[in-house]
Amino acid sequence: MRRVLLLMFLGLAHGAYKLQEQFRWKALDYAYPTEEARRQAIMNGRFIPENNLPVGIEIWNNKLFVTVPRWMAGIPSTLNYIPLYEGVPESPPLIPYPSFEANEVANCENGFTTAYRLKADECDRLRVLDTGTFGIGNTTTNPCPYAINVFDLHTDTRIRRYELRKEDTNANTFIANIAIDIGKSCEDTFAYMSDELGYGLIAYSWEQNKSWRFAHSFFMPDPLKGDFNIGGLNFQWGEEGIFGMSLTRIQQDGYRLMHFSPLASDREFQVSTRILRDSTKVESSYHDFTPLKERGPLAHTTSRVMDDSGVQFFNLIDRNGVGCWNSDKPYSPENLAMVDRDDLALSFPADVKIDREKNVWVISDKMPNFLIDKLNYNEINFRIFFAPMEVLIKDTVCEIKPVQELNVLNPFDYQLYSKKRFYY
Repeated sequence: MRRVLLLMFLGLAHGAYKLQEQFRWKALDYAYPTEEARRQAIMNGRFIPENNLPVGIEIWNNKLFVTVPRWMAGIPSTLNYIPLYEGVPESPPLIPYPSFEANEVANCENGFTTAYRLKADECDRLRVLDTGTFGIGNTTTNPCPYAINVFDLHTDTRIRRYELRKEDTNANTFIANIAIDIGKSCEDTFAYMSDELGYGLIAYSWEQNKSWRFAHSFFMPDPLKGDFNIGGLNFQWGEEGIFGMSLTRIQQDGYRLMHFSPLASDREFQVSTRILRDSTKVESSYHDFTPLKERGPLAHTTSRVMDDSGVQFFNLIDRNGVGCWNSDKPYSPENLAMVDRDDLALSFPADVKIDREKNVWVISDKMPNFLIDKLNYNEINFRIFFAPMEVLIKDTVCEIKPVQELNVLNPFDYQLYSKKRFYY
């Protein structure tokens, strides 16, 4: 049995480790068609195992998607998946999606170069934001432009590619995160992308097939919050602006609220999607953005997601844990809780997602050690966990009221999965 910890985060929350490990890797590997093809890839430098770091995840039916950014040479595929069936090993090779060919570097028109975060929607479409970049920091080059790739998940075919306009980016742009807002129908869909280093927010309308960019001082980092201590390392990410985003269920006015924060910040902000959906508001929306309270110390976050019941989950990278907030309550420290924490296994919980069966998924990857120091490939470095949402929030301030009391507004109904997965 796992040991029980007393967890302190702003308010009090206590309990055993709740997130259950599903996959683990010392180093990533890929599903090459033959062992000879794998050996050739290693020999010619197309696959360098120690240069591969998983960052983003998404779940759709029996696919668990995993992204691997091309920060260095030797990453054979940036977008991949793991099949969620009985018999999958605990350290499975990643399967390129939709193919190795679509993941070639600089395959601008027909594939993608580097993906970080991705999002599957209720209409069974997968949106992959290709940054078009190779390298990291001062070594970064842009062999391809920023582009949104949209796949039909039933057929694994790309149904649209949209390049961001020149006006959507600037010289400092780095966009890694994407959120999806579905309104009255599948056509009434918007994607929102956070420009972390260019301090902007780009909105894209599926129906209009066009994009526009918002600028706001709330997208900028807090100069007092740029110091980090993670994985035994002290470093500064002082330039990191708007990053994590989540969307509420539809409100009484027919729109959602977007919650976001800069990475170098402990404060939450919000804005109505009524503003973001309106391209005429890009120059006149300053007062439509609202600051909320700070989360408290050691509360940097890069990823957040909100279930349609109104519970937000977010990573806490300083604390190697995952937090929660029930949006039926005011955003304040006493209404936040830590749902799980593990200084070893959850070292840098990079991404958090919720699937349609209301399971929370988390990937941890020791990213600061990978970027600043080095990893020990004789030990486990990357892990993926899951837990039912209700298990994580039980006996915390995030626990949900009975369904009949919630008055949840859904844009439309969709079927939940019919198959039980192997981890049940």
